[in-house]
Amino acid sequence: MDKYNKFKADIKNYYSSDIAINISPSTSFRSRCEFGYKNNSYTMHDNKSKVYLDIFQNASLPIQKIMPILLRKINKSELLNKKLFQINFRSNIDDDVLVTLIYHKELSNEIKDSIKILHNKILKFSTKIILRAKNEIYPNEDIYFEYNIKLVNSQRNIIIYQTDNCFYQPNKFLLSKMIDKVITYTNNNNKGDLIELYCGVGTFTLPLSDFFNKIFVTENNRSSIRCLIKGLRDNKINNVEYARLSSSEVVELFAGRTFNRMKNNEINNYNFSHILVDPPRSGLTTDVIKLINSFKNIIYISCNPETFARDSQILVKGGYRIDWLQIIDQFKWSHHIELISQFSKKG
Repeated sequence: MDKYNKFKADIKNYYSSDIAINISPSTSFRSRCEFGYKNNSYTMHDNKSKVYLDIFQNASLPIQKIMPILLRKINKSELLNKKLFQINFRSNIDDDVLVTLIYHKELSNEIKDSIKILHNKILKFSTKIILRAKNEIYPNEDIYFEYNIKLVNSQRNIIIYQTDNCFYQPNKFLLSKMIDKVITYTNNNNKGDLIELYCGVGTFTLPLSDFFNKIFVTENNRSSIRCLIKGLRDNKINNVEYARLSSSEVVELFAGRTFNRMKNNEINNYNFSHILVDPPRSGLTTDVIKLINSFKNIIYISCNPETFARDSQILVKGGYRIDWLQIIDQFKWSHHIELISQFSKKG
């Protein structure tokens, strides 16, 4: 049974309508890639085997172009390759590339100077290079990586920022489609307010700001929050408030706990019509499910069909129905799929 039919079988008791499948191209789709470094090669794991490579065809074309060039430069320099254990890449629609070299050693002035030279040699590729080691980063500041997204439904361009250690959706072809579909199917005729948990850098927050009166978002990662703040400012969005809170702290917030991080932003000042959740692969905790049961509409983004099916069973038994559900297949040749959906309370 393929991954689509397996998921459909797992969810059939809670959703019997057709499920649209959005499929990625087979190559050059990954705008975020992480590799190990060993024996003068990039490394990846394929099941239990380690694979050595100098180029990765699933990576976006800008990443593919720079991979062998960067590898040759690193292999020729003992200063650069000694105790190097990971190389990460990110690219954007403008074909810029962000490279992170991660080391098991202190970042000496010599290696910093060497990176400056390396950067100048590959500058024609619009590349930025970051060095990381334990408790160290060079340059010692956030390097914001700009991602411009053109949205069909809102007929506007949105700038979303990321840093090298923020989570960001990896498929360059399906990201804007995923956002557009959430906008299309979100039933918000009354222009209520939205609360979003696990908001990250604002991938959904920023585009959805046109479709709600007010939005309150939470995220626990400091770097992601800084990217969100920059995105709000540069996109001139003024109806979004944020707080650095974990999902468990949001549960405590609704139970009456006060947080200085709320900065006088009162949760009772909102008229929430929707809640959006985009949890990790483990899905929603029991406490979060209890919390979202008080909302009429739930937009649920999932990266794990198994935990989505588990949570769907709980929500449907609690009086919700699934209004719409689509598969976003970001990794065509893997068992992974992403899901976008909305639940609404019956009656």
